[in-house]
Amino acid sequence: MENFMLDLVNNYGYWGIFLLIFIENVFPPIPSEAVLLFGGALTVSTAMNVPGTIIAATAGSIAGAIILYALGRIFQPQRLKKLFSGKFGRVLHLKPEYVDKSVLWFSKYQNKAVFICRCIPLVRSLISIPAGFAAMNVPQFLLLTGIGSALWNTVLVSVGAGLGAAWENAMPYFDQYTHLAVIVIGAAFLLCVIYAVMKKRKDVE
Repeated sequence: MENFMLDLVNNYGYWGIFLLIFIENVFPPIPSEAVLLFGGALTVSTAMNVPGTIIAATAGSIAGAIILYALGRIFQPQRLKKLFSGKFGRVLHLKPEYVDKSVLWFSKYQNKAVFICRCIPLVRSLISIPAGFAAMNVPQFLLLTGIGSALWNTVLVSVGAGLGAAWENAMPYFDQYTHLAVIVIGAAFLLCVIYAVMKKRKDVE
């Protein structure tokens, strides 16, 4: 899979970067780190340049974010609550009230949430969905998504350009960053669950 992506960037340059980052934003498991680092490395040996690569990647990020934002607007919290009320919610221990809490949280921190999450693996794409749920102001959403994405893309493309042919040496460090993000997100989720359980017990008492 990674070889296919690198071949695509190698053959189509900016368009390859745009397409892969767009897909990565809609289907997060695709490793954007490899694409952006390799894209940066190509600026050393091809006609591609760092600003053009960053612009192509950021455009792909925004295009993908628009798709997920639209899904959030279409799906709406009510449908998600209905889903959580059924077998799906019981199996995953997801309750309808969790949707209301998440929407309330996002409404309170939406600007910071969109900007910061664009620089965090896994949630950098998914944050667009609650933005759609909350019907966040579209120009504001696009602006914060663009700035946050540009920051993330600039770091990776610049590192790739700096390392050149040795760009793969940076992958372990970004993998560690991703693993750390997974641990932090998992711990935060666990703390939320523990807090909810303790609060429920306290209310019962």
